This record gives sequence, C-alpha cells and structure tokens, in this order.
Amino acid sequence: MLSSTDFTSASWELVVRVDHPNEEQQKDVTLRVSGDLHVGGVMLKLVEQINISQDWSDFALWWEQKHCWLLKTHWTLDKYGVQADAKLLFTPQHKMLRLRLPNLKMVRLRVSFSAVVFKAVSDICKILNIRRSEELSLLKPSGDYFKKKKKKDKNNKEPIIEDVLNLESSPTASGSSVSPGLYSKTMTPIYDPINGTPASSTMTWFSDSPLTEQNCSILAFSQTPQSPEALADMYQPRSLVDKAKLNAGWLDSSRSLMEQGIQEDEQLLLRFKYYSFFDLNPKYDAVRINQLYEQARWAILLEEIDCTEEEMLIFAALQYHISKLSLSAETQDFTSESEVDEIEAALSNLEVTLEGGKADSLLEDITDIPKLADNLKLFRPKKLLLKAFKQYWFVFKDTSIAYFKNKELEQGEPVEKLNLRGCEVVPDVNVAGRKFGIKLLIPVADGMNEMYLRCDHENQYAQWMAACMLASKGKTMADSSYQPEVLNILSFLRMKNRNSASQVASSLENMDMNPECFVSPRCAKKHKSKQLAARILEAHQNVAQMPLVEAKLRFIQAWQSLPEFGLTYYLVRFKGSKKDDILGVSYNRLIKIDAATGIPVTTWRFTNIKQWNVNWETRQVVIEFDQNVFTAFTCLSADCKIVHEYIGGYIFLSTRSKDQNETLDEDLFHKLTGGQD
Repeated sequence: MLSSTDFTSASWELVVRVDHPNEEQQKDVTLRVSGDLHVGGVMLKLVEQINISQDWSDFALWWEQKHCWLLKTHWTLDKYGVQADAKLLFTPQHKMLRLRLPNLKMVRLRVSFSAVVFKAVSDICKILNIRRSEELSLLKPSGDYFKKKKKKDKNNKEPIIEDVLNLESSPTASGSSVSPGLYSKTMTPIYDPINGTPASSTMTWFSDSPLTEQNCSILAFSQTPQSPEALADMYQPRSLVDKAKLNAGWLDSSRSLMEQGIQEDEQLLLRFKYYSFFDLNPKYDAVRINQLYEQARWAILLEEIDCTEEEMLIFAALQYHISKLSLSAETQDFTSESEVDEIEAALSNLEVTLEGGKADSLLEDITDIPKLADNLKLFRPKKLLLKAFKQYWFVFKDTSIAYFKNKELEQGEPVEKLNLRGCEVVPDVNVAGRKFGIKLLIPVADGMNEMYLRCDHENQYAQWMAACMLASKGKTMADSSYQPEVLNILSFLRMKNRNSASQVASSLENMDMNPECFVSPRCAKKHKSKQLAARILEAHQNVAQMPLVEAKLRFIQAWQSLPEFGLTYYLVRFKGSKKDDILGVSYNRLIKIDAATGIPVTTWRFTNIKQWNVNWETRQVVIEFDQNVFTAFTCLSADCKIVHEYIGGYIFLSTRSKDQNETLDEDLFHKLTGGQD
C-alpha cells in the first residue's frame, strides 16, 4: 500500500491551456499526473476535467517551449521529457488558413497544422481538385510582396474588401478524410478537354464537396485581367538578387505548419514549386492547367522571367484570346459538339494506328538512325573578338554534332565533334529580323563550352533545334518525339510571325481591349496604347481559332521555351570565394551565375551528382560530381534546407512514372529532401 505522501512525491501538477473554439479566451486546466502516464491518458483526464460534451477527436497537445506536437499518444510523459514546467496547449489540429492561389484568388479552408507540409499540401490539392500535388508547396510571402500594396492602401480612403472563396465546410474540419472534390483516380474524364468545364457526368458529385460548380469555375477559368494601375502597384523584382528574395519563404515540407510558426488564419501562397509538370491532361486537369497558366502569366507580367518584346506580344495575344473566351458565354455550349469531335479524333487515331502501310516506316525508324547534314554558320565566343559567324558543313547523327570545312571533306576527320548529351540548348531567334539561332552550352569538367549555330530559315532551324533538344536528353532523331517537336517549334515560330497582310480586327475590337493589361508595365511604357493594341491584335490573328484549353497549354509551352524557364535563384557564397554569387536551381541542373553581370559561370547537371549532403552546424551544402568535381556553398538569402530540399525534390520527381497510378513514395521524398536536422 502506498501512503498519500508517497503518491504526492510520485505525481506532480501539469498546467494545460485549453484552446476552446467556442470561447474567446484560453483557459488553464491543472492536472495531477505522473511521468509514466501516457499522452493519451493526459488527454482523457483533461477532457473529463473540462466536462464539456463535444467531439474532441481533432484535439492534440502542443508543447510550446519545444515547438512540437505530442502526437504519439502511447508515449509516456517521461519518454517525451515533459515535466512540471512544460507549457502545453490542448488545441485543434485542423485550423483555418488563407491561401493565395496562382490566379491571385484568395481561398479560405481548414488545413492540418499537425501533418507535415507535404501531406497538408496533398490534402489541399484534393479539395481544390489539383492533381500531382508534389509539384506544389506553400510559400510564406516576404515583406516585399506587400510593400507596394500598403503604399496604395494609404492613398485609398475606402477600404478594399476582397472577395474570399470560403471552403470552410470542407470535411477536414473534423479531421476526417479529405473530400475528393472532383478529384478522381479513375479514367473517367471529369472536364471537357476543349473548354475546361466540368463534364456533365460528374455534375452530381458537386453536392458532396465544398467545390461547387460555381467555385470550380472560379478555379478553372481565367479571371478578368488586372487594371494597369493594379499591375504597376504589384512588386516586381528588378535584379537576380531581388528574385532570390522571392524564394526565401518556401516552407519545409518535412515539418508541420505549427512547427514553422504559421498562425491560424495567416496568409500563405500556394504555388507550383517544382517546374516539372507531369502528365498534364485537359480531361482531368482543368484547375491545374488554369492555375499553371496563371502562374506563368504573372511571371511574365511582373518580369520574374525575362523575355523579348516579340515574345511578350505573343504572350499578350494569347492572354487576350484566353480572356475573351473565358468571358464569352459561348464557351458553355461546346460540350455536345466536343463529344462528337472526341469520338472522331479517337477513331482517326485508331485508323492511323491500325493502318498497315505505316509498319515499314516504323521498322525503318527503329533500325536506321536518321542524320541531318547541311551548311550552317558557327560562332565560338572568345574574348576581344567580334561576333563573326563562319560557314561549315554540319553533320548531326546519334547525339553528336560534327562540322567540316566543306561538304567534300565529310568522309575525313571533322574540325570538331561534340556530344550534346547533357548540354543546354537555348533558342536565339528573332522571326521579324529573320534570325534563327541556336545557342549550345556543352558541359566540360570545369564548366561550359559555348557555341552558336545560325540557320537560314524556319524549317532548317526547327529540324536542328529539335535534334539538339533530344540529344541533350540522350535521345536520337529516331525517337518518336522528334517529328512532333519539329512541328511544335514551327507552330511557335508561326505564332511569332506577325502577318502584316492579314486584316487586323475591327475598331470595335480595338475599343474593348486595354492592351496595358496584357504586357509588363515596362513594355507598356515603351509604346502608345493604340500602337500596342494594334500589335497585339496582329499577333492574335495566329491564335484566333484556338480553343480555350489549347490556348492555355500553348501559353505554358511558350513559357517553358524561354531560356530562363524553371530557374529558381538563391544568393550564395561558394567555398573559397570572397564574393557572393547567384545559384540557379532547375529541374535538371544547378547553375553558378555572376551576381553582378547575370552571366552563367558553371553548370552542374543532376545526372552527374554522385552524392550531396549538408553540414547542419556550418549550414553548408556539399555536392560531389563525377570526375572528382566537388563544390560547396552556404546560402545567404534563405535557409540551406530550402536549397537542399529543391535538389532532392527534383531528383524525386524524376523517378515518377505513369505506371504508379498517382501513388507517391512519400518516404522516398522525405529521405531525399529531409536531411538530418
């Protein structure tokens, strides 16, 4: 038998603050516990003492000093290290969060503050009906994001009331499984592939989901363009260092929102973090395609990515076209026609597949690797030399390019032979100026060799550009994607080719366009409004017949073809260096960039990485490449964990395949990105 004094010495008082949703102030509850009591027992005692009849299943204990959840309810207080001085909070795991989507729409929904961010984003994407949640993450906006808006608000006498899409009725409120919304892993098409409207067969699903038909159209359709004034008031990065600041706020995917100091009802940005978009399908991805289009659109308008004036006009024409189709009521009447078109397309595809005459050419493609041979102009940049191109006879076979002084010497030794596997291929094109160039950055042990090729016309450029792009991925022209790639390039060039002979739209159409809405503020300042409108409408002639979803996909493809696409910048200091540099992280490579000039210094490809690790004490990232090449750097503009996660995240995404049926190896993701804190 234990005496009362023995009992008192073995137990102690624990104060727990209860975050009760129905009361404004939190209340302290004192419990008498012992170190061998498990966390589940503490919560049971707590609920009994509170004595309020309600569903407590979503509540858990949060340890304020240690900044962690006590979610392992079978663990004892001793095992967790909880003592009498611990400050514990009994609070719901799911709390309200405001998310700014890529289309700048604000959504308010209930999110798990106890699950790791990777899992929380997966749940959010299921509610919003966005597939491939691993490509997205949450970004805490920097002070610069709000800076210009605050200046504007001071001048406004009337407060601006924002229209927030409230999805509070989401079933995650009670901690139960997430509603699928329209999210489906079946092969049943859930969107019209022509205009992105929900397919009629899935309309009945809306009643069980917070994503109603109206809400779905808000997420899947492009909103009215911002006014030029609103556009000018938004934050625009002016340098690579400014761009690096934008990427400092990515949340750690392997820790929870609460552990990262996120407060209830705080505003975060939901963004596509990894520029590796897998299996984009109009039948299932209307919301995903639209949000991706919007993220690309804002990147162009706010000059987060550079493009030429000619490219800016193409983007403007596509935006204008998409805006018109989105506002038009006619887009709602396509469904019945598109169903017929879809059947016809499927039958024609089947006919092509079954056509016997194709077999010989298919066999030929497998056995014979095609080659390209033609006269091209070459320029190898050297210091103190003018940019002078010299003509050579070029031969492209397998993944290598060789050049000779003339055609007659083709059977002999080439001047130089280069393997393009792993190289960077950058378009250097000005259609109006009849300039069709290809810039090649070929990796060597200590950096990159740079060379420029100049073609005579569009067809030649499309063939050689497509061959170079495939070779950089280790593929030859025998690959089935070669011809479609040639056609894609030609199609993009035709969009750039403004047909001056074509009739520009009527003056009525001119009047309903505000051209400054579709270009960056800097581009708008260079031209008068009427002149800009005429040029946009001229470019619009080439895309005027495109259906809505195709136009968005074409915009995304044009964005992907920009030289700077997919680069995320960080300010770093390389080991042994006395100055700061910019590190660009892409889906397949790391680039060291001179912070002052913006010129790439060295490129390292992920395929050449043997191992990478982080020294968590010195916060230094160390990477080992093939050929005993090492590099190490400390990150100055963000925590090194963010850069570490980017590298591991891209390597994780490269392991995906369609055979996985959309199931992800979450453990592998955390193994590649988590590190050892």
